[in-house]
Order: sequence, then C-alpha cells, then structure tokens
Amino acid sequence: MKEYNNLRVLLIEGRARQVLPMSKALRELGCEVTTYNGSKLDPGYASKYPHRKLLAYCDAHDPDGSYKAIKAELEKYKYDMVIPMNDDVAIILSQHKEELKNLTTIAVEDWDTFQMASDKLKTMLVCMEHNLPCPLSFTDKQDYLSNKDKVKFPVVVKPRTGCAAVGFHVAKDENDLIGYYDKAEQKYGKMLIQEYIPQDGLQYKCEMFIDRNGKMKGACVFSKVRWYPIDGGSSTLNETVNRPDIVADCQKLLQEIGWKGYADIDLIEDTRDGKAKIMEINPRITGSVKICFEAGVNFAKLIVDDYLKKNVEPQFNVKHKYLRYMHTDVLWFLKSPNRFKCKPSWFSFKNTTDQIFSWSDPWVFFAFTLQGFGKLSKDKKKRNV
Repeated sequence: MKEYNNLRVLLIEGRARQVLPMSKALRELGCEVTTYNGSKLDPGYASKYPHRKLLAYCDAHDPDGSYKAIKAELEKYKYDMVIPMNDDVAIILSQHKEELKNLTTIAVEDWDTFQMASDKLKTMLVCMEHNLPCPLSFTDKQDYLSNKDKVKFPVVVKPRTGCAAVGFHVAKDENDLIGYYDKAEQKYGKMLIQEYIPQDGLQYKCEMFIDRNGKMKGACVFSKVRWYPIDGGSSTLNETVNRPDIVADCQKLLQEIGWKGYADIDLIEDTRDGKAKIMEINPRITGSVKICFEAGVNFAKLIVDDYLKKNVEPQFNVKHKYLRYMHTDVLWFLKSPNRFKCKPSWFSFKNTTDQIFSWSDPWVFFAFTLQGFGKLSKDKKKRNV
C-alpha cells in the first residue's frame, strides 16, 4: 500500500515481546520498521521483521540518560513516528512529547492525560465517580484507617504506578497491612490500598483504540485463563471472549479521562456480584497484544491510519483464539495444584499461538529464552520487599 511505503516507524524498546506482532504488522503494511534494543538477544533485535536494528541505551533507572540517548537517535535519523513498547519508555516519551514534536510524532498521550491513566488511584477515583465497576479504593494509609469499617480483610496493597504485579501484596490483617505499606512505600513509591476482589473469578484485558476524534475504532477483550505467579501475576494463557459490557465500561472510562490512542485495561470478575471490575489502565501496548492481531484486530494499522489522518476503519470482529506464553506457562504448570485439571488442558495446542515462538521467525524463541534466565532472577528480587 503506497501510503505506508515511506513511513518510518521506531519501536522502543525491543526487549518487550509486543514488539514482535507490531514489527511484523508494520512491515506487512509497507512501513520501514526500526527497533531500539539493549541487547542482541532482545526480540526486537533477534526478529527478522525489523528493517533496521539499533543497539542503544535505555535504562528505567536512568530516565534522563535514556531520554538523551533516544533524542540523539531522533536527531540523527528521520522517523515519522515513535511507538513505546513498555511503561518506562512510554513515561519518558509522554513527559518529553512537547520537546520532541519538531523531530517526530510520539504515539502516546500527553503527560497530563497519561498521568491520569497510569496512576491506579486516579483511575479508581474516576471509576467511583462515574459508577463504573471497580474495587473500593483509598487514597492513602490514613484514608484507609479513617474508613476501615467499609471493607473487610484481606485487602490489597500495591504501587499506584507499575506493572507485572511488582509490589502487589494481599494483607491478611491490619498489622500485616501497616508493616508492608511502610516498607513498600520506601521501595516502590506511593501505594494504593483497596478492597480485595476474590481471585476465583476470571481476569480480563480490554485492548482499545480511540482515534484522534475521540471515537472508539478497535476493541478486543480476552480472559487470563492462567497466570504466573499463581497468586496474582501476568497471563500465561489468554482466550478471546465476547464481552460487550466490558467494552462499554472501558470505553466510558477512557472517554471520561479524554484518552486518545491505544490503551490496555485490566479487569477481574467479582464472583460476589458477577461484575467485571476495572483494576487499572496500562497506557501502552500490552505484552499480550499478539492475541488481538491473531483474532483480527490490527492495532498497528489503527495507529498508523490515525497518524496519517485517514478515515480509520473500525475493527471489532474478534475471532476466538488462544495465546500462550510458554516460558511462564511451564512455571505455572510446575507450581499449580490444578496442573492436570485445568480447562483447556495444559497439553492442548488447539487454536493456540505462542507469544514468542513462530515458525516464520524461529530464532527469537531461543534468544528470548537465553535472555529470560537472567530476567527471572531479577524479577524475583523485585517482588521481595
């Protein structure tokens, strides 16, 4: 398609697994795709789909240094669009969006709106104000102590910003809550206390795209059939589902905060009332987005068409698909007491795509596996307060 042929797109960072379906879809459109990587083992470097593969600096613990490195690359090579692949980069690019507007288009929301979406407490306050289903939440420890009669233990303590269940803790009593809260606040920053939603209901993700005119043009809902760690973590097996109620609630939430572009909303089914409760907004492309592409919702095309100011054609026809993250699904199998009772069976591969492995791009799986051994060790340290 000629209108895409001269479009240069930079994906940052290449270590995020969502770079795989994004780079493939962008290349199939005809865009020139560049990935910004920290290692030759990054999926964005190991994959065959990017035209250009950079080895460049980006460190979540050094946002200023990372920004300088990214800006230097944008000054050196002309990109039409930059799309962040993870939270750290999305934050950096949103904060500096105004400064970078003469160099490129940043496919992320302005900082004021971005902050509203990335802060779990602010999201909960919007939900409570507009009667959207969500857990009862408290602004801080003092707010909880003043209103503790409104909620029973256990309660959840988690960082107001962040992802992958890092810092997530279920407090069994008040001593547990207070002790964890103070230590966690020193390590993770501002914390959120909220009602505990029983973990016996399905977890959901709703992927949405809102165009430049504020119209929803793409949506895909999938359930987290299995996740790791098993007491609350990232999905290891996903399944697309038909939940127009979830789409309607998430659309209203994004419209209330004035969101435009791609967003990922986490929800969990509360078995006490049967409602899917909104938990948080992730203001960037999710690691599980490949299931949306497999199911027929091409978010890369939606993003590019909106950038080109084309008439963005709606994509709501979602096919039934499974997406497996074999690397962590193996860990789920080793830890779960339901390993032989789960549905679908752990041994079933029917209608299933893996997040990393592809016969058309096989080297990524091996590179990602090698890199994963080191990452697993680091993640365990993060989760320990």
